Amino acid sequence: MDPVKGNGETRVRGLAARAGGWSARHRWAAVGIWVLFVVLAMGLGSAAGRVDVDESDQLKGETHTAAKIIDDAGIKEPASETVLVQSKDPSVKATDAAFRAAVTEVMKAVDGTGRVTDVTSPYTAGTISKDGRSVLVQFDMRGDSETAGDRVQPVLDAVAGVQKTHGTLRIEEIGGASMNKQYDDAFGKDFQRAEYSAVPVAFGILLIAFGALVAALLPVGLAVTAIMATMGLMGLVSHLQPMSDTANSVMLLVGMAVGVDYCLFYLRREREEREAGRDAGAALRIAAATSGRAIIVSGVTVCVAMAGMLFTGLAEFEAMGLASLMVVAVAMVGSVTVLPALLSLLGHRVEKGRLPFLRRKRAHGPSESRFWTAVLRGVLAKPLVSVLVAVGALLAVTAPALGMKTSQLTLDQEFGNSLPIVQTYDRVNQAFPGGSEPAEVVVKAKDINAPEVRQALTDFKDRAISSGASRGPVDIKLHDAQNVALITVPLVGGSDMDKAGQSLQKLRDQVRPATLGKVDGVQAPITGNVAGNQDFNDQLLGSVVPVFAFVVVFAFLLMLLSFRSLTVAITSILLNLLSVGAAYGILVAVFQHGWGASLVGAQGVGAIVTWLPLFLFVILFGLSMDYHVFVVSRIREARLRGRSTKDAIQHGVVTTAGVVTSAAVIMVAVFAIFGTLSMQSMKQMGVGLAAAVLIDATIIRGVLLPAVMALLGERNWYLPSWLRWLPDLTHDESPEAVAPVTRGEEERLRV
Repeated sequence: MDPVKGNGETRVRGLAARAGGWSARHRWAAVGIWVLFVVLAMGLGSAAGRVDVDESDQLKGETHTAAKIIDDAGIKEPASETVLVQSKDPSVKATDAAFRAAVTEVMKAVDGTGRVTDVTSPYTAGTISKDGRSVLVQFDMRGDSETAGDRVQPVLDAVAGVQKTHGTLRIEEIGGASMNKQYDDAFGKDFQRAEYSAVPVAFGILLIAFGALVAALLPVGLAVTAIMATMGLMGLVSHLQPMSDTANSVMLLVGMAVGVDYCLFYLRREREEREAGRDAGAALRIAAATSGRAIIVSGVTVCVAMAGMLFTGLAEFEAMGLASLMVVAVAMVGSVTVLPALLSLLGHRVEKGRLPFLRRKRAHGPSESRFWTAVLRGVLAKPLVSVLVAVGALLAVTAPALGMKTSQLTLDQEFGNSLPIVQTYDRVNQAFPGGSEPAEVVVKAKDINAPEVRQALTDFKDRAISSGASRGPVDIKLHDAQNVALITVPLVGGSDMDKAGQSLQKLRDQVRPATLGKVDGVQAPITGNVAGNQDFNDQLLGSVVPVFAFVVVFAFLLMLLSFRSLTVAITSILLNLLSVGAAYGILVAVFQHGWGASLVGAQGVGAIVTWLPLFLFVILFGLSMDYHVFVVSRIREARLRGRSTKDAIQHGVVTTAGVVTSAAVIMVAVFAIFGTLSMQSMKQMGVGLAAAVLIDATIIRGVLLPAVMALLGERNWYLPSWLRWLPDLTHDESPEAVAPVTRGEEERLRV
């Protein structure tokens, strides 16, 4: 170990301590490099532009094959729109003169906008409901279907104008463009509100935690600059791995959480050491060697967990995983480089702007939470009982997860009645089952007009209805030049994804093999929303095992290397799995069964959105390591200083309780903001994350972890002899902070 220099400065080894030491000695250089990095990342990212995930690359399977055939053929499918004309009075029928006049008026109004083409009369297309009260006027938007939502407003206005003059009828528009417009408007406003709320909420909590304006600004500033830099990096990386708006939102969520957390851990340890009487330089070095190292271990573990999403093969997940990984890495680097520099520059001025009503008592030695001291006293007195009660409670909360059902949420499940178009969606589905979620068969042949192909198309159309998969009308659109035919099949089951899924299987397993499947050289993949949902589920299910194995194995190895303890590595994994299981149980209870759903402004929709369980597993497994590494590091630090295991556990938990509580409150508050959004999937994500973090920071870290460690005793630090060859990434922790440190007093730190 290196000797202490004559001026009292301690030489240290280890990445975190070296980075912190260099930054403290070259303060302005460290700050300048960080600012330059953020500005360059944003500038280069803005210049490069962001490439988003293409719809054809979202999935594999039949959905991908269908999209590829359409892309290769150069067919630009227009955004189709529909106007529902429906009588409010059951006695008024579509054949009545006044009804026909209203339909004609609708057709003229939408055509008159100049934004549409191929306006089709329901009387020639046969789109009249069985009860004769409803018809569908169908047309296509001109121009690129991707941007049709930006041009649909004049058409919506024209339809609304006709509605005003026909009070006895419902005249409402629905379709790809109009749905996307309302969806994007709601989605954009929701996330804008969440993004604007996250920063002030985190700042307010930090202000209460630190009681000083400057100290509260540092974590928020670090998180915001890390997010800004990552946004720029996303633009650059998107040319290799396309990104998306969802990935951007997830990145913001994770970046805010870990950016604030890492800075909080570092800052609280530095303040704690100064309160114990150490000078600013010594306090900073101890924080670098302890909290700095914990941040690196936690950050690398979170990055590994996020990398698990790259194994799904789903473009959206890959984008989310890479964006989250980048923001965690940037926040981690910022925490161990620019933060020590800022703390060194500010010195005691970090306490500036102290709130008079939040004066904190200064004390020698680390502050200890009275609440957690009392809890720990009971837990450590009866550790076995504590383990049984805590595990029993968590398993009871996890139990509903055994009946978890996942599904892509339909429009009415996603938004309830918060969007007007949802009611139109329901009415169209009731009058024309499957009409709003049709399957599309993309038929590719050497010669689409060959007699056997034309006969197979006709047979498919007839058999789709006779098999019970569809009630019609089945529409066939030929693209002669490209030798492609597009068949639109409304599915029996409509918006009920289970029943519609059964109808889809009939088309794929019975109707297609008996018709198009008999013609050599014909491809006929079936796509559409229902097919996309099924293909997404199948692919996601296939990726669960590799993602789970990757995250668990690498997290285990990181814990093993970081603490050189087989016991700590195993208990880390088991406790994290319990935490994730409890989050699943709460999700299923609230959103699938509707138990207590009104308390979070939600409703039971009978399913969990398909992507959420795997996403939650990866995110929570990573974020749980924040607290775990921090608490266990502090326990180990106390144990190395000669305390008994029981005393070390109590010391480690109660001295970290304040920072863990503050960090958890911030995470819960930021995640809970997403629980207030109007989209059901965002509510599920926000509530799931908030509940998991709350459980993790209280029951897991405050009760179960100390109880398990107390039961294990010295076996906590067990490393079998056959693993002694592993590289030593552990460190000698700081001396006990019991008295003021005088100039020249020895401090030996090793990371």
